[in-house]
Amino acid sequence: MQNREQWGSKLGFILAASGSAVGIGNIWKFPYIAGENGGGAFTLIYLLCILIVGLTIEVVEFAIGRNTQLSPVGAFKKIAPNSNWKWVGFIGVLSSFVILSYYGVVGGWILKYIFISISGGFESLSNDPDKANKLFDTFIGSTWSPIVFMAVFNVLCVYVIINGVKDGIENWSKIMMPIIIVLLLVLAIRGLTLPGGTQGLKFLFLPRFEDLTASAIVLALGHSFFTLSLGMGNMITYGSYLGKEQNLLRSALWVIALDTAVALLAGVAIFTSVFATGADPAGGPGLVFNILPSIFPQLAYGSVWGTIFFVLLFMAALTSAISILEVVTASLIDEKGWSRNRATILFGIIVTIVGVFCSLSMGGGINIAEFFGDTFQHYLGTTFFDVMDNLSAKYLMPLGGTLTAIFVIVKWGVPSFIAECGTSILDKKQDKTIVTIFLVIAAGVSGFILLNELIETITGSAIIG
Repeated sequence: MQNREQWGSKLGFILAASGSAVGIGNIWKFPYIAGENGGGAFTLIYLLCILIVGLTIEVVEFAIGRNTQLSPVGAFKKIAPNSNWKWVGFIGVLSSFVILSYYGVVGGWILKYIFISISGGFESLSNDPDKANKLFDTFIGSTWSPIVFMAVFNVLCVYVIINGVKDGIENWSKIMMPIIIVLLLVLAIRGLTLPGGTQGLKFLFLPRFEDLTASAIVLALGHSFFTLSLGMGNMITYGSYLGKEQNLLRSALWVIALDTAVALLAGVAIFTSVFATGADPAGGPGLVFNILPSIFPQLAYGSVWGTIFFVLLFMAALTSAISILEVVTASLIDEKGWSRNRATILFGIIVTIVGVFCSLSMGGGINIAEFFGDTFQHYLGTTFFDVMDNLSAKYLMPLGGTLTAIFVIVKWGVPSFIAECGTSILDKKQDKTIVTIFLVIAAGVSGFILLNELIETITGSAIIG
C-alpha cells in the first residue's frame, strides 16, 4: 500500500480548502440574495448559520477524513465496517460527479467571456442588457463552441489533479487564492470610487430587518451549508491528507473567514458598479453574463475591468472544480487501487462526455431530459443541465450532510469525534453535551433543507419559502 499524500503546509491546506469553498456562488449568488433579503440583517443571520451549522459539519468532515486517511467511501467503511454507512460516502462521490458534469460547462462559459472581454467584445453592449442577453444565448445555443471551452476547462482541472496533492492542488491554490482576493480588492476599490457606488453598499450591508422573512432565513441556512462544499465528500477527502498536528477548528474557521470575505468583497465589487451605472441588480448567470457585460463598457478602461472580473471568476470556478475532481479521483485510487494518472484521466473523460449533454441541453442540440417525460422534468428540471444542478444542490448535498452528522452521533460516537479533534474544538476538556447539541442542530437543519426542497418539488409549495 502506497503512503498517502500529505499537504505540504498548514497554509497550503487552508488555501486549498478555501478554494474548494470559494466558487462562483460566492460571486453571483450570495451578494444578490443578501441585498434582496435584508442586507446586513441577512448577512448577520447567514454568519450565525455558517458558524453553527456549516462549521460543525465542516469540522466533522475534516475529522472523518483525517481519522481514516481515506476518501469518502473508504472512510465510512473503515469506521463502520460491514454496514450500510458506506453509502453515505457513495452519496458524496455521486454528488461530486453530478456537480462537475455541469460545473465544467459554466467554467467554459467564463473562459469564453475572458476572450470576449480581451477582444473588446463588450463595447457594443454598453447599457444594453438585451444585447448582452442575446450574445449569451447565441453562444450557449451554438453546438461546438461551449463544448470546446468546457473541454479546455476540464483539461486544466485534470492537469492540476494529475500533479497530486502537494505539487498540484496545494501549489495551484497558493497561486490562485491570493490572486482572487487581490483582484476582488482592486475591483471593490474601483467600485467605491464611482459616483453613486455607495448605494451598492447600502443595498448589501444596511440592515433591513423588515425584509428578513422566514424564507430569507431558509435561504441563509441553505447558502451557509452549500457554500462550504459540504455533503459532497470534498472536505473528507481534503481532511484525509492532513497530519495530526493540524488544528481542525482553527482551520475550519479560516476557511469560513476566507469564504465569507470573498463573498462580501464580491458584493462590494459588483453592486457598487451596478448602482453607479443605474443597472438593475440581479443574481445568478443573469448577473454575470447579461448585466455586468453591459456595465463594463460604461466604465473607463471597461475592457480591463471586465477581463479582471472574468479572470477571478474563472479562478474561483477552477479552485472549486479541482476539489470536486479530487473526490472521485481519490475514491478510485483508494477503492480500485488505480494510479492517479489513470483515475484522473478516465474520470475527466467521463465527466466531459456527460458535460457535453449538459451543454447541448442549453439550446445547442439534444436535451436528453426530454426522453424521460414530463413528470421527470417537472420534478428535476426541463434541461439536462438543470436536472444535474437540482439533483446535486437540492437533494444529494443536504442528504449527505444530514447523514454525516447523524453518523457521528449514532455510529462513530461523539467521544471518538472529540478524540480525533483533540484540543481543536475548545482547546480544553471537551463537553460531550455541547458537541452533541451542535451535531443535532446541524443534522436537523440540513435535514430540514432537504425536506423543504422535497415538499416544494412534490407539492409546489415549500414548508417555508
